[in-house]
Amino acid sequence: MYGNDFAPPAAGERTAAVVAEESASFRDVLDSGGRIEPRDEMPEGYRRTLIRQMAQHAHSEIIGMQPEGNWISRAPSLRRKAILMAKVQDEAGHGLYLYAAAETLGVDRADLLDQLHDGRQKYSSIFNYPTLTWADVGAIGWLVDGAAIVNQVPLCRCSYGPYARAMVRVCKEESFHQRQGFDILHTLAQGTPAQKAMAQDAVDRYWWPSLMMFGPADSGADSGGHTAQSMAWGIKRFSNDELRQKFIDMTVPQADALGLTLPDPALTWNEERGHFDHTPVDFTELFEVIAGRGPCNEQRMAHRVGAHRDGAWVRDAAEAYAAKHAPRATAGEGAA
Repeated sequence: MYGNDFAPPAAGERTAAVVAEESASFRDVLDSGGRIEPRDEMPEGYRRTLIRQMAQHAHSEIIGMQPEGNWISRAPSLRRKAILMAKVQDEAGHGLYLYAAAETLGVDRADLLDQLHDGRQKYSSIFNYPTLTWADVGAIGWLVDGAAIVNQVPLCRCSYGPYARAMVRVCKEESFHQRQGFDILHTLAQGTPAQKAMAQDAVDRYWWPSLMMFGPADSGADSGGHTAQSMAWGIKRFSNDELRQKFIDMTVPQADALGLTLPDPALTWNEERGHFDHTPVDFTELFEVIAGRGPCNEQRMAHRVGAHRDGAWVRDAAEAYAAKHAPRATAGEGAA
């Protein structure tokens, strides 16, 4: 979801040179199921992989505020407005947790944002789709946040301590978001025929993009790409395909409970596999969106860059205030 396989692996990745970079103490921690902390010795490749993944995860949380924030003023009741405002606020907090976790590896948040704004770093493809109706807010909560939970719960056992600890709180809050989305769709599905049709339309549009959130097909630790290296380092625990299958198995019975249909006629329970069979995902659309040609790519980035530019005065004022009071703080410490 957050870039594990969005780019081809660097030449020679997981080669003898990469393995040789791993110190005995680093490998001992991983082999014992321990956590790497910021001041611990770590390979440069491990550090770069974490920065890339945490940055793309943080960017996704921040960009993800846009499609739902678009509906705060148009939510159908005061209660729905309050819940949606709280959810969007949560997403902002998730981004801040993750930027802070990335900064423990020696990068600067401002530099990460610059890389987002000029296209050097990506965010999740799902947030480049429009929210056309109120039901889309429900579909995002149920499907998108549901997929995020499947992807993120294993990150609570990530080998890098600050990332794992940040994900514990993120996952708790995402579970509320998923239930909120389910509740919206349940209300619509039990409403008028027009309301149920609205809910079904949103599910039809968001189902396949939600499956693409897990990234392209891979074969886990044997894939030879980013997934293989991330799994060897304990950053990632499962392959994209394993996570996607878990999400499908979880979601089909929920759709039955809602009385809505998932847009895949091949969805059938396979007793022998113990999983639902499904139509293979066509990733052509995913790569188009990642390349910047999705329905809302330009809109999302223009809004993000504009908001960052318009908020420059706040950052400047905060820096000026800190600089003004720094001498006083230093003098106070000296007196103590």
